Formats: sequence, C-alpha cells, structure tokens
Amino acid sequence: MKTHRQRRRATVTAALAATALVLSLAPGATWATVATPDATPAPDATSTPTPAPETPAPETPAQETPTPEPTASATPDQAPPAKEAKEAAPRDADDDGISELSAAPYMGWSSYSMQVYEGGQWITADQIMAQSDAMHAKLQKFGYDYINIDAGWNGGQDEYGRPIPSTTLFPDGLDAVIDHVHDNGQKVGLYLIPGMSLETAQKALPIHGAPGCTTENLLKQPLQQGDYWGYGYRLDFDNPCTTKYIDSIADLLGEWGVDFIKFDSVTPGSGVSDLSMDAREEVAAWSRALERNDIWFELSWAVDIEYADYWKQYADGWRIDWDVECYCGDEALTTWENVARLFPRLSDWWRHAGPAGWNDLDSLNVGNGKMDGLTRDERRTATTLWATSAAPMYLGNDLTNLDEYGLDLITNREVIAVNQAGVPARPVSTATKQQVWYALNPDGTYTVALYNLGRADADITVDWSDIGLDGSAKVRDLWAAKNLGTEAEGFTAESVPIHGVRLLKVTPAKQASLTVNDDSLRVGYDGDWTRNGGYEVPATSQPFTVAVTDTPGGGTPTPPATGLTVTLNDDDSRIGYSGSWGDSNNRGLGDHGDDVHYAETNGAAFEYSFQGTGIQYVTEKHESQGEVEVYLDGQLVDTVDTSLPAADGRLSQQVVYSVADLPSGSHTLRVVKKSGSFMLLDKLVVTLDSQLSTTSGAFNKAAPADVSVDLLRDPSGLASISLAGEALERDADYTLSGSTVTLTSSYLATLPVGDAILDFGFVGDHLDDVHATTVDGASASFTFRGTGVAWIAPKGPDQGTVDVYIDGKKVESVDTHSGSRLSNQELFTVSGLNDKEHTIEVVKTSGEVLRTDVFRYTVKKVG
Repeated sequence: MKTHRQRRRATVTAALAATALVLSLAPGATWATVATPDATPAPDATSTPTPAPETPAPETPAQETPTPEPTASATPDQAPPAKEAKEAAPRDADDDGISELSAAPYMGWSSYSMQVYEGGQWITADQIMAQSDAMHAKLQKFGYDYINIDAGWNGGQDEYGRPIPSTTLFPDGLDAVIDHVHDNGQKVGLYLIPGMSLETAQKALPIHGAPGCTTENLLKQPLQQGDYWGYGYRLDFDNPCTTKYIDSIADLLGEWGVDFIKFDSVTPGSGVSDLSMDAREEVAAWSRALERNDIWFELSWAVDIEYADYWKQYADGWRIDWDVECYCGDEALTTWENVARLFPRLSDWWRHAGPAGWNDLDSLNVGNGKMDGLTRDERRTATTLWATSAAPMYLGNDLTNLDEYGLDLITNREVIAVNQAGVPARPVSTATKQQVWYALNPDGTYTVALYNLGRADADITVDWSDIGLDGSAKVRDLWAAKNLGTEAEGFTAESVPIHGVRLLKVTPAKQASLTVNDDSLRVGYDGDWTRNGGYEVPATSQPFTVAVTDTPGGGTPTPPATGLTVTLNDDDSRIGYSGSWGDSNNRGLGDHGDDVHYAETNGAAFEYSFQGTGIQYVTEKHESQGEVEVYLDGQLVDTVDTSLPAADGRLSQQVVYSVADLPSGSHTLRVVKKSGSFMLLDKLVVTLDSQLSTTSGAFNKAAPADVSVDLLRDPSGLASISLAGEALERDADYTLSGSTVTLTSSYLATLPVGDAILDFGFVGDHLDDVHATTVDGASASFTFRGTGVAWIAPKGPDQGTVDVYIDGKKVESVDTHSGSRLSNQELFTVSGLNDKEHTIEVVKTSGEVLRTDVFRYTVKKVG
C-alpha cells in the first residue's frame, strides 16, 4: 500500500474564525451582492454555546473580540517569518492516507469539556499549563502527551489575515504556553473552522509570501455558507491565491510549534449532508499545506460516512458523532445516553479506522465521578469502548482533580495496549442489548468486549464461532488482570451489571483456525478494489405460504396468492441504525406492529441491504417530522418531506419513498435525517429476487400429499427452512433432491389449519460482503503466522482465473468460473507450512471480476 502523508496540516480556525470568519459585513459594503446565507444564528461571541432543548449542540467557537491584539509571539508589525516551506507533493487520488504520524490513536487531553462545564473558555495560560503539569506528573508515562486548546484561543488577525493569539488569555504570549507544553515533553493543539468572512475578503489584505495575491477574491461566487454556524463563506480553490493563503497560515502555525489541529464544522456532515455546504476542497488544501509540518489533522464534528474514504485520504482522525458533552452546566460533563448512542454509530464506522486515521468518539470523561455524569460501571464501559474502538483517548476532565478510580481506569496498561494496538472492534450483532464486540489482533489473539446495554444485570456469552475462532482458547479478564482458564467453545460472563462490561483477551489454542473477513485491516489490497458495490450476495430469506385445510372429499386446496414481497418491522435485526435512536412501543397510533424507531438528531440514519428489485420506506407523517435524504446504493436519489401541516393531524403507515424495477441483485437503502424534530421508521417492504419457483402451496389433511417447490439458485445455498423461528429437520420434515425441496406430508399434517408461512433461508457471502476488482493484475494479500491457510471466495459466471502466491512464489492457478453464483467456496488450501510468518496473495488474471471473501489460517502457537 502506498504511503503519502508524513503530515503537516491544518485548517481555518476559531483563530481564523475570529480573524477571517466572525467579522461582520461592513455597513454599506457592495463588494458582493449575493445575500448572506440563512444560517443558524451565531452564538454569543464571548460565551460557551448552549444547545436548544433536545438538540445536541455543536462545539461552537467562543470568540474573542476580533480586534487584533499585539502579542509577544505575533503582532501585525512583527509577525514571525513563515517556515521556509517545502513544496507539498500533489496528492494522488489513489493515496490511502497512511502516515507515520497517525500510526496509532493519539492520547491526551482537550479543553472543550471543561469549557462547557465551567461556562466559559477555560483556556487561559495558567489553566493550560496546569493541565500540562498534571499530565506530566500523572499520565505521561502511560502515553498521554497531547494538550489540545479548543475554540476561543485567538484574538484577531495580523496584517496578512492570519490568526494571532489572544493577549487576554495568554498575556505572556501563546508561545510561552507552547514552550511550557513542549518542555514537558508534550504536544500542543489548536482549533480551526472552515471558510472566510466577507470583511476579510473586502480588506484585500496581502497574503504573506505570495506577491500579487490578496484576500480580495478568495471567496467562491456566488457566496456559499462555509460552516454550520454561518461565520463565513466557502473559499474558491480555482484561485491559486487561496491555496497560498492557507499555506501562509499553515506555515505560521508550524513556526509557532503547533502539533495538532482540530478542524470543526466539516461538511458534508456536522448536521448538513446535502452538499449545500461542502468543505472537502478546504480539507484537502489544509491537509496538503500542513503535512510538511507534522501536524496531526483531526476533523469534527460528525462527518458524513458516505465520504469516509475522502476523510481517510486527508485526515488523521474524524469525529463520527455529535458532542459527548451533555451541556448541563456544572452538574455533569456527559450522560450515559451520549455514550450509548456511539455503539450503533461504531457498527457502521469501525471498518474505516486504522493506520490511515481513527474514529474519534470525542472526549473521554471518566476521570472524576463527581463531574463525569456516569456511574462507576458506565465509566469503565466508556473507557473500554474508546479502547476497543482504537479511538483517540483524550480526556475531558480537569487533570488536576482526578479521583483514584478514574486514574486507575485511564492508566490500566493492558487496556491502553488494546487501544494502541490500533485494531477497531466490530460487533457480532447490535440487535440485542447484550452485545459482543471483538477484534482479531496481528499476533493471533482476540480482544473481546461484552457490553450490557440493558436495564438489568445479565449473563453475556461469546461463542468462539461468532468471532471466527474454531478451537479452544485461553481467556484473560483485562480489567481484573486475571487468567480465567481455557474454554472449548466460548465464554459466559455472569451477571454483567447494568451498563457494565467485561473485557477479555482470548488466546487460541494450538491447531485452532482463525477466519479473517475481507474487510479486516489485516487484508491488503493492491489495485482498484471496491467493497460490495453489487458484487456481494447477502444472506437472504423468502417466505413460502402453505394453505392447510382439513376437508374430507375436498381435494387439494388452491394455494393462496402471495407475492414476492416481505415486510420488515422496524425492530428487525437486519436493519442497521447509526446515530442516536430510540424505539417506542404500544403507541396505539396505527403503526405496523404498534411500534416505531425514532431519531431526533440530524445525521442519524438507518440502512438495509437486500437482494431484490424494489423497496418501500414506510413511516408516519406528522408536523413533528421533516425532510429525510434517501440514498440508494451510495447515491443520493431523493429528499423526502415527511411532515404534515398541523391541521392535517397524523397519518400512519405512509409510503414516503418507493423504488421498483431495480436490476436483480444486491442493493442498499440508506435514509438520513435532515430536518424536523423527529425521523421515524415503521417498516420496510422489500420486493425480493425470486429464490423459489412458486411462493405458495396447499395441503389437505384429509387427502395428504407432499408439497414440492424448486429452488431458482444453487441448492447448496439453502441454509434452512423454519417456521416461527423453529428449524425444520432435513430428511424428516423436508428433503432436497437436486433443486427440488419436498415438504413431507407427515410434517405438514402436524400444522394447524390455516396459512403456515415457512421461511426459506439462503446463505450469502461471509458476513454478507466481499471485495471485488475488475482489473487484471489487482491482488489481495494476507500475512499471518501459522502452518496452513485457505482462501474462501465466491465462484460465478463472470469470474475467471486467479494466481495464488505463497511467500512471493506462485503455487497454483485457480479457476473461479462457474455456471451459477456460489458463495463460500474453498478455492485454495495449503497445510504443513513451517510455523513462521507467511503471506498469501491472490492475483486476478482473467474474467470480468474477481471476488474475495475470507482467509482462514491455522495457528500452531499464539502469544
């Protein structure tokens, strides 16, 4: 994989925000005639923002007065010279974003939670240096070394339109604070936001180091809002002076010794995903400008997952959800609800984290029970979630006031090692309140977290088969620092407390086999590859209705007319929810199943992948609802208004989006909340690809006879037949001969009179996904330590030959072509390897497409 970022980046800030963004249009100015964007009103310039009721508040810049203030480190007359800049190499579209700087998640502290908690900036020189000293004394030896100063640090701009620090907050200069932090062996971070104010553009300030360039023509025309709060406007990168302006600020920050930039209000995301605001060009420009200065580049505050590959290309980390703070004054820093909502969010985002950048969960507020707003169990659960997610572990508490329990949590070396291993955990399922999350580490051990998100103590079981482990394993409890022995098939944690967790290290025994899915960080791809993209076959099911009668002399009844549609209630485990969602039961309002799922936060989404030709999104329409964005197969296809005038009351079970006649195959529907107080999901109605020759049959108990149906896909894909969740027994309740399934009369005779709806379940690709390429020469590789390895992938009529290499030597050419699409085929296997590190590589040599799904390897010894 290519490396491309030895990074030095930054963005436009509260410093830029005060300098360039927050400045208002001068009275009577005629420089631009386009109306000011209708933005969310900016917060008071001197206070920490307070959210509207029930609406998560973004991290809004708490600005100083925009009047420039001379400082010891930078004044309009004596700005430090910009560091002589190397020309940043242009970024290749294929860059993967991997950087030495972001090889592991960073650890440190951020000022913002305390700014909210104490109702002000909380970022004076004395406070920042006190946090630095406390970190140095208590935490630095455990890896914590970033001191990040959030919004409100700046005091205006210099004669070149560059930010200058506040002399009120830093009377001896920000450089004195930076020197203090650096002298403690730590790094220092600052805060920026996108865009530029109209006034800064109108001033036509010269751009430092760019003769002939001024700020006059740097705004995109017609004017477009540049950030969520409406401080400024989008920059025009068709003008080469715009990049030079950003370069000039980046070099100034590098000269100051800045090590980290948080770039807030990044869109798409931050509550706006319809591209009416779009900071991607600016993200790329700041990334290029600062990579030569080795500045960590963190995006905020809830970036859109649809552009995850873009964020990975240009940033070292990205916030995936709204603020963790509860905005409840000095009562608490956060709440359990603000932690719990991260679980469904991470179920979408986990696979996007790694050495190319990390999923940012916001501040970890677990250091002092009197201010955290969490119970002791919740504090441990939050710490575990940050650690197992390989999220940056930056604290939000006052480091001078940590309690003993909090200090024990954040300095547990085994838990920190989980975080720094940099392998984000994935869930077995999020359809339960007792969740199992796991990560397969490079050394062959597993990290397993058992989370109880329910309302009562509960036993939680992890089956080794669910995490890809075939064999027995030793178990260690990391929080208890205790070995628990060897378990053959899994482990049960008894009585995990409400909102509690057990964190395990699982070490496979000799000769165990480990399954590695195609989306694992350990699988490398060279060439043009895509995950899924219609090449996958998810596991699916199809109903088959049997009309059962008991009519002597009545002959065989007529099968009922049934279509190829299936209805999924909102609580179906196959529907994925991201963001903060709740569910409401027994509403008595005419909902399907008398329940709905609901979200209140813009950007919350649900997603469902299906094998079929159409789908309907069914929900309630009401005055409290608003607009939702509908994505189909990754493309925005519609924006739907689900609201009603107040006089029209409420309408239940409304089809607000429907699509039919899709190409037969795999599709994904994703719906994102855009506006309104609520977004609801009641049910989805899916038009299936037909897997069966007919959708119904009939059986008369008075004249019993078998009922047969033909499979329209390879019979090896039939996984089960069940009724009301109870599996039928093959060769007793039904038989399979060729492609014909025969339901035996002896089984059918046990059914009550009426319609019996059987569920025919079909396997798909492992975990319902594959990676695919259409380019000859593209390859997938996997490095492991063990004595054997197998490659398991689909066959299909559009596939061809694949060369297989072990340790760089070609060992076999495999034909992956077949007359029908077959999942889970063992295409190559080798055993008897020496117990050392090996690499298997598969290379496409012919056919339209190559799909890869699983590598499975055998270990001799782990750990």
